[in-house]
Amino acid sequence: MAVDRMEIGRKLRDLRKKQGLTQEELADRSELSKGFISQLERDMTSPSIASLEDILQCLGTTISDFFQEEKEEEQIVFTEEDYFVKEDAQDGNLIRWIIPNAQKNMMEPIHLILQRGGTTCPDNPHEGEEFGYVLKGIVEIHLGDRICKARKGESFYYTSDKPHYISSRGGAELIWIAAPPSF
Repeated sequence: MAVDRMEIGRKLRDLRKKQGLTQEELADRSELSKGFISQLERDMTSPSIASLEDILQCLGTTISDFFQEEKEEEQIVFTEEDYFVKEDAQDGNLIRWIIPNAQKNMMEPIHLILQRGGTTCPDNPHEGEEFGYVLKGIVEIHLGDRICKARKGESFYYTSDKPHYISSRGGAELIWIAAPPSF
């Protein structure tokens, strides 16, 4: 919802009070009259862009921030209803993206279940880092020509600068995080 003329006065008054200023102090700082500030706050007049910029500067904000739409509160906790799940029977894996739309974030955590003999798709070298924590079973981390094992309760970390994938001979479950997102 954009700020309309009727909301400008209220928002200016709220900002002024938040800064602990009187109308007179704001008028002095912005080189405007106390009467003009009073009329603005009661929506009896509209400011010019230059006057509004001066007032907002004195209140520690900018025009773009002042008129920015109120954001919805950021979701912090996610449930199974939020997850996106993809099962790949051919490779024997099930991937749960446990943070929706994580590709827009700095990291992308997934919950990965590998069936017996399961594997992830091989990934080509790319910028970034990957981390995993094994919840169940044993995984093999294939990183270039190197293979490392991680067991339940162990974690792994590597830079993604070599071809890489994860497999499990006996089945496994893990939390796997890529930064930046690449899944």
